[in-house]
Formats: sequence, structure tokens, C-alpha cells
Amino acid sequence: MHQATSAPAVSYFDYIIIGGGTAGCPLSATLSQNATVLLLERGGSPYGNPNITNLGAFGKTLSDLSHSSPSQRFISEDGVISARARVLGGGSCLNAGFYSRAEPRYVNDAGWEGQLVNESYRWVEKKVAFEPPMKQWQSAVRGGLLEVGVHPYNGFTYDHLPGTKVGGTIFDVDGHRHTAADLLQYANPSGLTLLLHASVHKILFRVKGKKRPIAHGVVFRDASGKKHRAYLKTGSKNEIILSAGALGSPQMLMLSGVGPADHLEAHNITVVLDQPLVGQGMSDNPMNAIFVPSPNPVEVSLIQVVGITNFGSYIEAASGENFAGGADFGMFSPKIGQLSTVPPKQRTPEALAKAIEAMEALEPAVFRGGFILEKIMGPISTGHLELRTKNPSDNPSVTFNYFKEPKDLQRCVNGLKIIENVIESKAFTQFRYDYLSLPVLLNMTANAPINLLPKHANVSTSLEQFCKDTVMTIWHYHGGCQVGRVIDRDYRVLGVDDLRVIDGSTFNYSPGTNPQATVMMLGRYMGVKMLRERLQR
Repeated sequence: MHQATSAPAVSYFDYIIIGGGTAGCPLSATLSQNATVLLLERGGSPYGNPNITNLGAFGKTLSDLSHSSPSQRFISEDGVISARARVLGGGSCLNAGFYSRAEPRYVNDAGWEGQLVNESYRWVEKKVAFEPPMKQWQSAVRGGLLEVGVHPYNGFTYDHLPGTKVGGTIFDVDGHRHTAADLLQYANPSGLTLLLHASVHKILFRVKGKKRPIAHGVVFRDASGKKHRAYLKTGSKNEIILSAGALGSPQMLMLSGVGPADHLEAHNITVVLDQPLVGQGMSDNPMNAIFVPSPNPVEVSLIQVVGITNFGSYIEAASGENFAGGADFGMFSPKIGQLSTVPPKQRTPEALAKAIEAMEALEPAVFRGGFILEKIMGPISTGHLELRTKNPSDNPSVTFNYFKEPKDLQRCVNGLKIIENVIESKAFTQFRYDYLSLPVLLNMTANAPINLLPKHANVSTSLEQFCKDTVMTIWHYHGGCQVGRVIDRDYRVLGVDDLRVIDGSTFNYSPGTNPQATVMMLGRYMGVKMLRERLQR
């Protein structure tokens, strides 16, 4: 790893990869075996940062709003507060660690080669995937799911199988996180140049006298603001690959002149290719969570068990004595913007501050317990992304249109009904207050950023409203550079040469219960395919 300040003003490589994230790391490690690769990462290193490494510190990176934070907060136009990665290893440095493969149908629909997909998953798993230690809270969730009919029990597996299972995790037995950056251990050191704090400003195209624009270089700035250029060496197989994530990749295409012409012209960006579908098809799987206060202590755990229902809802859970200590809720803290008790459009900085203050005033007993959450598959509802400014460090504007499609809303309602049954199951008895004392608890938590299932006369409408009002992100947003719209099935950008996009922005819907396994797999998978092409000169 080198700081971008040490880079020459001009350099030449076979491949230039923009974004050292969940896809960019495995991709660059693979391509470096047989070519020269420049990997440009806008953030810093994950190593030596205990807030990234330690399971117990989950949420600390997401609540760090400084310019040097590994996480960059953004708020969608829907009002849901979210985050994007700004660190080598990408989202795998910030997430709750769950590791589970895509469903076989997803692989078929994507047109991927099954054998290479499996080999690529295994390549990833050797470095970063582990079996989680199943303790009492997660075991109760598993027992509850089976008791309420989410069958069969599939034990511990990375595979996506209907029923209840224990999935993998990128946290090892000591609670230390292993990120996509660890996949760079596979790299050929003489083939890979890795620059940190290298912020790409645009992709350069040759257009004069060409039938189609040809990507041939990038402009990036180092931490001191100094400009550098990197170009592709001459060679028909040399390419630029955009792996900047679901926000970063469509944003970078637009900043480089590939996108809807009228939108680019409004920002004084020279149009290289009028491509109205860049930034379209943005989706985020809505998450809704129920807090279950526990009379007994519970372990600190992130996602380990999942119930894969037959109606398109996935049930998962997280727990903690104090959710990462110091009255902080980890995955469900207003400190990280997860404020489900206030409807999305009202989640203002003032509302967050008020929730944090209320939370800090409460007795520790209130925080003992955990959350059972559901996220829906897909989703079917989609939105769009557009530029706010020409600065690549600024967040674009993004709209996800949560629950716009009725089927998404129905899946949420059905998932909440399963959660309600799990909470009331025999398996869950020791982690549930007798209902007599629930009103007392409700009073204690009235101002806290905690919710319990609504008990209304008309449950169907109240659950629908509950879904809309308590929607949060589980950070699985995707789209913006989708296959068949912006790129072809080989991930080449349509209408230009020597440019691909390989990351979650290419997904039409989210793979499996949690996408990181498949994003890492895709980086490896496409790296192998591209090297094969390279050798078929």
C-alpha cells in the first residue's frame, strides 16, 4: 500500500481499477497474476483500526462523520439515513459480517458459469469466511424460527437454502473482522500498484476520429490535492474497470461524460455518450426491526441465523448487552442514523440528537435484549441517482422509492408476522418479559429509538404503516449500472470501448440474503474470465 502522494505525475498500466472495495480487491488480486494493475482507493487502510477490526465496536465507524472516516454518510431523498464505504475493503469493513452465497437461480439468471462461480466463492471463503459461535440469543432465534414453521433446518451452510440456517461470518472466533482487503494476499506484488487516498475525478476517453469513445486513462488527485494521470498501456486487452460501488460507479460515469445528456449538460459536463439509463434502477432492500427487551443478559452478536421464508422475506437478528457498550445500539443506533421510531422524512439532525440524548438518559436494563429484523428480497421498487455537484467526493442524490410496489410492502408485513410469532414462541421464553411488565418497559422506552410491534385493532393496516414509518437500510443498496441497460453480460459499458463496471451497481436485485459474498465472488470470477480472454490473443 502506498499513499497517492508518492505516485508519479503520469504512469501506465494494463488495467486501472477505480475502487478498492468488496469487488475491486479480489478483481485486482486476480488480474495482477498476469498483468500490471493500478488499484485506486479513495479511502485509507482498514488495518490497525480497532473500530473496523473488532466485532464489539460495530457501528463506531458508521457514526464517525469526520472527513477521514472509513464511512461516508448519505441521506436518500426518501429520508432514510445510510452510509457508503471510504476505505480499502469497502463495505466489508463496515458491515455486520454475514456471509451467504446467492441462490442458484440468481446465478442462472445472471448467465454465470456455475463451476467458476463455486470455485470463486471457495477462493474468497479460504481467506475471509468462518462459522459463527452460536450462543444463547441466536440459538433462541433459530429455535423460534423452526417452531413457527420456517422449515427445514439446514444447519451451518454458506448456501442459500429455503428454511432456517446458520450462515457464515467474516468475523473469526476471536471477533476479528476479515475484509475484502485480505484477498489482496492473493495478489502478485510485482503486478499490483495500490494507491490509498487516490480520488478519481474522471475517466478519460479518446473520441476524435473514433467510431466509439475509447476509455484510455484516469485523472486522480492525492490527499494534498495534486493531480495525477494514469493511462492504459497500448494493447487490445487493456481496460479500465469501475468498481466504485452502487453510488460511486454511476456517479463516476456521469462525471466522465457518460449518462443522460440533459442532466450532464445542466452540470456543464461534456457529453461523451448520451446514456439515459446510467443511474436508473437504484434499489435498497428495506429493513424493519423489532426490539425485544430481555430480562436475561444476552451475548453481543451480529447476524448469524437467517430464516429464508417462502414468501420473499428474510428474518435475521442481532443482540447485545448494551449493543457495543456505552448505550450504543450498534446496528440500530440513532448515532449511525438508524432511527426507526421517526418516519423517514422527519429524521433530521435535530431528531437524531434528541434520540441520542433520550437514549443516554435511559437505564442500562432497557438496552438489554436484541433486535429481530426482516429484509425483503429484490426489491421490486426502484428509483434513480443523479449528480448534485461535479465534486466526486460529494454524495450524489439518490431516491430508492421504498415500498412503492405493493408486493414489497406485503412481503414486509408477512415478515413482521413471522417476527411476532418468533417473539411469542416457546424457544424465546427466557428472552421475553411476561406481557404484564411490557407496559412498564414501554414507558421506560417511550422516548428511545426503540420500537415494539404495534398492537392495534386493525393489524393489517397498522403493519403496513409500521413498515413505511420504521423503514431503515440494511446497506444492501444496488443498481445504477445494470446489466442489459448500462453494461452487457460481460460487464462492458455499452457504447464505449475498454471500460467495464464490476460491482453491486450492476445488480438488478440483491443476491441471496446478504450480498457481500457475491460481490467478492464476482470480483474474482470476472478477474479469471478477463485473464482467460487476455491469454487468447
